[in-house]
Amino acid sequence: MVISKYAAAMSCLLIAVVALNVEAETRHYKFDIKFKNVTRLCHTEPIVTANGKFPGPTIHAREGDTVTVKVTNHVTYNVSIHWHGIRQLRTGWADGPAYITQCPIQTGQTFVYNFTITGQRGTLFWHAHILWLRATLYGPIVILPPKGPYPFPKPHKEVILILGEWWNSDTETVINQAMNSGLAPNSSDSHTINGKAGPLFYCPTKDTFALSVEPDKTYLLRIIKALNQEVFFGVANHHLTVVEVDAVYTKPFETKAIVSAPGQTTNALLHTDKKAGRYFMAARVFMDAPIAVDNKTATAILQYTGSSNSLNPVMPLIPALNDTAFSSNFSNALKSLNSPQYPAKVPQSIDRNLFFTVGLALNACPTCINGARPAASVNNISFTMPTIALLQSHYFNISGVFTTDFPDNPPATFNYTGTPPKNLQSSNGTRLSRIPFNSTVQLVLQDTSALTVENHPVHLHGFNFFIVGRGFGNYNPKKDPAKFNLVDPPERNTVGVPTGGWTVIRFRADNPGVWFMHCHLEVHTTWGLKMAFLVENGHGPEQSILPPGKDLPQC
Repeated sequence: MVISKYAAAMSCLLIAVVALNVEAETRHYKFDIKFKNVTRLCHTEPIVTANGKFPGPTIHAREGDTVTVKVTNHVTYNVSIHWHGIRQLRTGWADGPAYITQCPIQTGQTFVYNFTITGQRGTLFWHAHILWLRATLYGPIVILPPKGPYPFPKPHKEVILILGEWWNSDTETVINQAMNSGLAPNSSDSHTINGKAGPLFYCPTKDTFALSVEPDKTYLLRIIKALNQEVFFGVANHHLTVVEVDAVYTKPFETKAIVSAPGQTTNALLHTDKKAGRYFMAARVFMDAPIAVDNKTATAILQYTGSSNSLNPVMPLIPALNDTAFSSNFSNALKSLNSPQYPAKVPQSIDRNLFFTVGLALNACPTCINGARPAASVNNISFTMPTIALLQSHYFNISGVFTTDFPDNPPATFNYTGTPPKNLQSSNGTRLSRIPFNSTVQLVLQDTSALTVENHPVHLHGFNFFIVGRGFGNYNPKKDPAKFNLVDPPERNTVGVPTGGWTVIRFRADNPGVWFMHCHLEVHTTWGLKMAFLVENGHGPEQSILPPGKDLPQC
């Protein structure tokens, strides 16, 4: 529930604020992509990094700024970088997914990503968008508002907490072995907070992130979910007040833990009003599907100033591994701030209705161990990656790369969350869904029981969307719309489709270009749970995609 003291403080701040005009700047960054020997869990592994850092450097900007990032590839892999959550209005060339909006940056090449941050402020992140390089090649994006204070109490300090993974092996070897064998890939060796696993894993020496805090202060935690599993995150004996998700302000609400899916970000206030001591911050897996998981818990330490290092940290009471009720209640508590300054512009009428099933499949593979390999699909289509970037093909009228006949509905209707169908195979294709400029779109994302039900964190590039409804079982188009929130639904760029359930999103297709949509579980993306929208140009140059830079990589 909304905490009244925060609402009151917010009102006072908004009334008292005197607008501070801040001129937009151009902020320049340089990423040298190179191997770096990094030691974790008493194991040294050469990993792909930006500027030799793990996690990578933080992009700092202010709403309205232009950002340029000069990326030079010094490693043996092809590379591309995605600025996750940045809308890239008319600048799809800078979005980053390899073979979707650009050909990758090859070894020895340089490409400058150039984009303007329009109408966005908050916490996002960047990551590699090719192969499995996202495992180590990622970092935060912090966007400050253009003027005045936050619409919540001013924090004493802001802290970035990026939740990731560590592998004691080369991730490209891991996925290649899995694809060749037809088996699921091995999981990571640990989860991490700011690149460190914490003392609950073996060899914890120097592998723990520690945050020193002063008593009776408010801290803003910028929590970024870069790893491949949904998690609960909490701080022992402390509550968190959620004030933002995916760089969109929310109505504040208090919770003992947050739920975060891969690709999501959460800003939460923490007040240091407890007894001086040491407290664990912990991230533990949430999995309510019948799937075996390695129930890892990454920890960091929150330590009050003056507390002895010899004190044993207190462990938070995080929800159980399969606590669906807590996860659902958390999702239902999320509401857009929807204030005069930050309105929720929810489409009230719909031009295009889409119904997409998302799930797993099992396709024939004569050379695999069991004669088959896992696949994943949208509307029973496993996406085939092209060899020329889709946006380049579209912009330069290169034929034969894709078709625009992606179906608005699945090929067959069945009991999506009931008994699995007998035929578990999916089809393959590079098929796009064509959307007229400025259309309002409603998209139902329905989980299926093919192989098994599972939560799918679906990320849409190029847009934010409103999550107007969610539920379990099969979506009912006659009954479920009556329960939609069309006033203040949460606005995000990544949504978790519930295990054995559905979610409904709405957005306005006001950004011309080719935009990827995919599951943010890396293995599901590899298996084919992805597709792309082709949003047409509107009228005139201001509603059309800008031309690419001269340094755009070629395939």
